[in-house]
Amino acid sequence: MKNLLLFTFSLISIISMSQGLLPTSDIKYMDGKITNIEKLAKKNDLVVISLWATWCAPCKNELDAINEVYIDWVEETGVKLYAVSVDDSRTINRVKPLVNGRNWGFTVLLDTNNELRRELNSPSIPLTILIKNGKIVYRHSGYTPGAEYDLYEKIKKYK
Repeated sequence: MKNLLLFTFSLISIISMSQGLLPTSDIKYMDGKITNIEKLAKKNDLVVISLWATWCAPCKNELDAINEVYIDWVEETGVKLYAVSVDDSRTINRVKPLVNGRNWGFTVLLDTNNELRRELNSPSIPLTILIKNGKIVYRHSGYTPGAEYDLYEKIKKYK
């Protein structure tokens, strides 16, 4: 029975993602205020969500690379980026010092229970999604140097 429920949940998640529906699980700002992706996407018509963790070197490399060009992206396209940490209770205390040290120019949110990660059916990170008018229009897992330029091309396409 447990396997059937897990299979059903996975199937629903995959169907939802294929239709571009947004996850509804709660995530937190660094100050503890609660929001969700649906609310964030309503504030802006073009949103990038990046799932990352303090222990994930490719995640930090991707966010550092994006940070170098992020101001230009915002000026040219109006895109808003939210970096959602999936650090759990053992590593969550590393998030704030890391973010402060890196001086990233985008908003960092917390998904300590990995609910958003599960809703996005993401077995690995980094995971980057692009949302346009409340629908997921692009999804990419992993990071290699230069991938931020591919992301920017997608952002310009949906601008």
